[in-house]
Amino acid sequence: MNHYIRYESDPHSRRKDRKNLQRMMPFIWDYKGRVLFALLCLILSKLAVVGVPFILKELVDTFDVAADTILVLPLALLLAYGALRLASSLFNELRDALFARVRYHAMRRVSTRVFHHLHQLSLRFHLDRRTGNISRDLERGAGSVSSILNYMVFNILPTIAEFLLVAIILLTQYQTRFAMAIFSTVIIYFTFTFLITEWRMHFRHEMNAMDSEANGRAVDALLNYETVKYFNNEALELSRYDQTLDKWETAAVKSQTSMSILNFGQGGIIAIGVTVIMVFAGQGVVSGQMSIGDLVLVNALMLQLFMPLSFLGIVYRQLKYALADMDLMFKLLEQKSDIQDSEQAKCLKVSQGRVQFEHVGFAYHEDRPILKDVSFEIKPGQKLAVVGPSGAGKSTLARLLFRFYDVNSGQILIDGQDTSQVSQQSLREAIGIVPQDTVLFNDSIFYNIQYAKPDASKEEVIQAAKLAHIHEFIKTLPKGYETVVGERGLKLSGGEKQRVAIARVILKNPTILVFDEATSSLDSQSEKAILQALGEVAENHTTLVIAHRLSTIIDADQILVLDDGIIVAHGNHRQLLAQNGLYEHLWQLQQEQSSDLQLAQEHSKMTKTKD
Repeated sequence: MNHYIRYESDPHSRRKDRKNLQRMMPFIWDYKGRVLFALLCLILSKLAVVGVPFILKELVDTFDVAADTILVLPLALLLAYGALRLASSLFNELRDALFARVRYHAMRRVSTRVFHHLHQLSLRFHLDRRTGNISRDLERGAGSVSSILNYMVFNILPTIAEFLLVAIILLTQYQTRFAMAIFSTVIIYFTFTFLITEWRMHFRHEMNAMDSEANGRAVDALLNYETVKYFNNEALELSRYDQTLDKWETAAVKSQTSMSILNFGQGGIIAIGVTVIMVFAGQGVVSGQMSIGDLVLVNALMLQLFMPLSFLGIVYRQLKYALADMDLMFKLLEQKSDIQDSEQAKCLKVSQGRVQFEHVGFAYHEDRPILKDVSFEIKPGQKLAVVGPSGAGKSTLARLLFRFYDVNSGQILIDGQDTSQVSQQSLREAIGIVPQDTVLFNDSIFYNIQYAKPDASKEEVIQAAKLAHIHEFIKTLPKGYETVVGERGLKLSGGEKQRVAIARVILKNPTILVFDEATSSLDSQSEKAILQALGEVAENHTTLVIAHRLSTIIDADQILVLDDGIIVAHGNHRQLLAQNGLYEHLWQLQQEQSSDLQLAQEHSKMTKTKD
């Protein structure tokens, strides 16, 4: 089952918005003092804002009935008006400044939490995932945290606080019909907004899905740039990318069109509500129940309430979008790793480095077994090689030793300790590997070698490079050890990358070494030098060598011949040749290929000489 496809394949499913908001709270509560103080500033700011219309009312009434006191009372009222405006601005800015730390800290905590969780997921998940999709979902998910906090603290909570204050004023100072008109308008407004927004949310979900898909296709094509060029498939990749963006465009147009309907409806509801309230106020003034100042007060309160309420409709939509983005991120956190430490897991204690596979059976898929009752032992300091045809299950042995997968049957022991019962971290600390496909970080050569031991000195890194016979090559580069190797190490040749990987494992200096076809990308001269270096490194180490070229493992203490997941022969090089079995057949094939290659090289030299 493809984990990532299953994760994103149902964008219309009901999201757990409330649960996601609850899961976000611990990240906010790290700075609870700032949060509480920011909320206090919010309340004080709204009290100042609501106080402004009262000053306006007193000013109007003063001008209307007390012309002889214009030079005294209005001055005090005007100063009070300015003070309230200043206080509102001050408390708003204090709230923003205090909450900035909370918001960005929450973004950082969420991002690091998801990043850490992704590293804890099993290899099976990462083989199924699409990097571009996940990177886009992480980007939107982290942004959604900031957006939600922004909307809650700077828009939703202030509007609710202001609405409650205005409602209290109208209920206590004026006729009930004013409050009822406001309540009715707000209820109709929110009901309309909720219904239309829920209806149009699936357009946003589809936009998100297509956006992630397009990003995934783009990243995939760029990572495989050379393959695209080899087969002249630029047009194909562009077509696939454009087809996905076409679906995104269709969903985006529908989303924007439906938003226009929503905006018009919201504007109409507010316009009708304000008109009704102002009619009530006008009637009050005509009947003598209200002064001109009261009319101004009600009008100012309505403007202060409905202006943010109008914007709140947009905020609600954006909040729903942010919740959708956050849901994708939290779904990543809900992914469970296939490989987990047991509750009783202890640290692996390596004393000798004895490795035992006991009746190990394994299958990536139930209907296709890879290893069948495999048993062998690598004694401390011994070099054991595994050979066999492609697909026999050789590299699977290394993956199981690292516990990237759990065995289906049997067990793997290191110094008598079951690897499934020790912590994964301690297990992997004891093992070093030079993989067949070496992938480097897009950083300097120094960083890539030092990666095995981040606290290693420059001298240690250089010594490891010398042992891997890559130091002299590095010195020829313009920037030496600071040369950046490019995405996945593409600026280096296959042999250079493998030598960097060999230097890295030399620097790690683990008890158990695994070489998974570690010289497969080297020429004969380099291979000879590397084999000598590996021989020196492997001394006093327990070594598992997965080999394709049989010439590289003739010095192995023991050789296992694996075919279709079964050990069909074992012994040293001479013993296996004497058995005239699969090993001898593979040896003869490779000797013939080597002879053909040598003849071709000699012919090429003769041709050049004649020319």
